[in-house]
Amino acid sequence: MFQGVYTAVITPFRQGKIDYDSYFKILENQIRSGVAGVVPCGTTGESPTLSYEEHKELIQKTVQVVAGKIQVIAGTGSNSTKEAIELTESACADGVDGILSVNPYYNKPTQEGMYRHFTEIANVSSKPVMLYNIPGRTNVNLLPETVARLAAHPKIAAIKEATGDLGQMAKVIAATPANFDLLSGDDNLTLPVLSIGGKGVVSVVSNLFPRACVDMVSLYLRGDLEASKKIYYKLLPVFINAFIETNPIPIKAAMSWFGYCENELRLPMTALSEGSPADAFKKTVFQLKEEGIV
Repeated sequence: MFQGVYTAVITPFRQGKIDYDSYFKILENQIRSGVAGVVPCGTTGESPTLSYEEHKELIQKTVQVVAGKIQVIAGTGSNSTKEAIELTESACADGVDGILSVNPYYNKPTQEGMYRHFTEIANVSSKPVMLYNIPGRTNVNLLPETVARLAAHPKIAAIKEATGDLGQMAKVIAATPANFDLLSGDDNLTLPVLSIGGKGVVSVVSNLFPRACVDMVSLYLRGDLEASKKIYYKLLPVFINAFIETNPIPIKAAMSWFGYCENELRLPMTALSEGSPADAFKKTVFQLKEEGIV
């Protein structure tokens, strides 16, 4: 159901408001580049700083602009089950193709708490649910045994795995049905995840280099590992440097360098710090652009 590159799309801002002109251009570029889908209102989209009204509007407008050309997997997660349900129902009503639901953060639920949280969301969702396991942000790890329980639900179809633990991901794949999809939540692990049976990536770097990321994954899935690896190793410095500071700080800076948007974030996120790491990142992305890796 979910295979290929899904871009965790940034949310451009201008003078404190969502810059829809820039956002629509970014979406059009994603469509032209052949990504499988976009994920609005995720971590990369600065969802914690979006108001409830902005969250709903951004998803609505994404669905309208995409117009069925690619999938829209809307971020509707929350640490409140009630709020996650409300956001999920709203996104489903707006015509998304799926929803992405993150581990409840801050309140540190047990495995049973997470199982019940995601089950309640899936019970009201009319669209497939992609779980999102990112312990580094949420301080709780959705364990393979719990994922296996959740995968039995007819609406829970996939997981975005961002533990960085290939062993855990392999356990998830082994414990879940063949039609349950696992996607990498880390760009730098895309090929390793594909090698153990993953189906793709929910990518940050594909904001900037969507065609290259699509080619890398498509070539791998077609069996051309060598050609896929060639792109992977070209992009690897970007995969690493895109996280020299907390996501989405570096990727939004890079998008502004390429003219896609203003380098404006909402507090508590701040612009990329000046200095040698940022300079090296900038040099790398412009070198790849000159080489045609777009």
